[in-house]
Amino acid sequence: MSDTKMIEEDKQAVYSGDHCLSCTSCMANCPVMAASLEYRGPKLVAPAHGRMHFSQDDYEDSLDFCSNCKSCDRACPSGVAVSTLNMLMRGEYYRHHPHSKRDDMLAHGERMAKLVSAIPFGSTFANLGTKVSGALGVLSAMGIAGQRSMPSYASKTFYRQFKDIKQPKSDKKVLFYPGCSINYNGPHIGIAFVKVMNHNGYEVLVDEGMNCCGSPLVVTGYLDEAKEHADNNVSRILKWKEQGIPVVVCCTSCSLMLRAEYAELFGEQRMEDAAENIYDAFEFLEELISKGELKTDFKRVDKKLIYHVPCHLKTQGIGTPAVSVLKQVPGVEVELADAGCCGISGNYGFKKEKYDISMKIGEKLFERIKESTADDVICDCPTCRMQIKHGTQTDPCHPIEILEEAYR
Repeated sequence: MSDTKMIEEDKQAVYSGDHCLSCTSCMANCPVMAASLEYRGPKLVAPAHGRMHFSQDDYEDSLDFCSNCKSCDRACPSGVAVSTLNMLMRGEYYRHHPHSKRDDMLAHGERMAKLVSAIPFGSTFANLGTKVSGALGVLSAMGIAGQRSMPSYASKTFYRQFKDIKQPKSDKKVLFYPGCSINYNGPHIGIAFVKVMNHNGYEVLVDEGMNCCGSPLVVTGYLDEAKEHADNNVSRILKWKEQGIPVVVCCTSCSLMLRAEYAELFGEQRMEDAAENIYDAFEFLEELISKGELKTDFKRVDKKLIYHVPCHLKTQGIGTPAVSVLKQVPGVEVELADAGCCGISGNYGFKKEKYDISMKIGEKLFERIKESTADDVICDCPTCRMQIKHGTQTDPCHPIEILEEAYR
């Protein structure tokens, strides 16, 4: 047997769960299991139950408890993609069962956002409508956690704001992928990234033909639709790769989906090829430091920061590049929260029946932040920031905003 074939078969065994030793490391490290006795654990849902090839009507009852935080993947001594197997089983379940209106809404945030951005004053009406619906209990009746505030829409998308920024003509170029959250909800983060890269002599490009990374679709069981998103995005990433232009991402869930989860879920070589061209924003900036190319003309920023490292950044195995970069700024001190998962896991914590679980998971982090003497909380993940704000009444920011402030 050739080495290539052995590697491919070994990879398939990992993704199929055949390498699962039933050691329960995934269960010991699962934040959902620690917060709820109803969840039977990541090992049982897919690696054990799924590989027995049960009929379509025989599914593990606690299938929908997995939040896809990836803690199980990081804990597995055999490298089994446990959470991915759970998502595959969830997708298979929903091929034979209908989705709720609530899940349809949570999975298709990009669809609603496009509609809002296309209507004059659409963000104003949408944000007002969300508040009224929440106050009247409409969202709660749909199955949305009434305690939460829904993400608000920006009055002007990132793509529209980007057109107003004249780009320098440079041989150094990057393609910035904002994802749904930055484009529609937090464009200021994307603008901060653009300014940082421009300051370092880079021309920033965008590709409006790319769509949602598909993470919300995957976790709600719209696997076939997520595959369509993957096919489109991968084809575009490969075209940029052919031109030698890296694709840089500020959202850790988006970067994880583009660089790892596509290949794990759908198993295509071209997805692995595309993954080689994906960079987390601070991973890219950290490489500039190693090459001696990052500009260090910072103004002093006297701030003590507490940094919550998102689960989806930990899973990428690139360390904490934001810490390395921000330590270059005079006056900046960064401490790690080191308090586990925040609990929200994308749209998981917005589900009415999962709200208490998500808040219980986040308790340790909330207390850590409340006890800290830090001036600001920083985090790369948009939903983590929402959870932190909800649980601590602080107003976290993205690390790129601190760097942009230092250059400014």
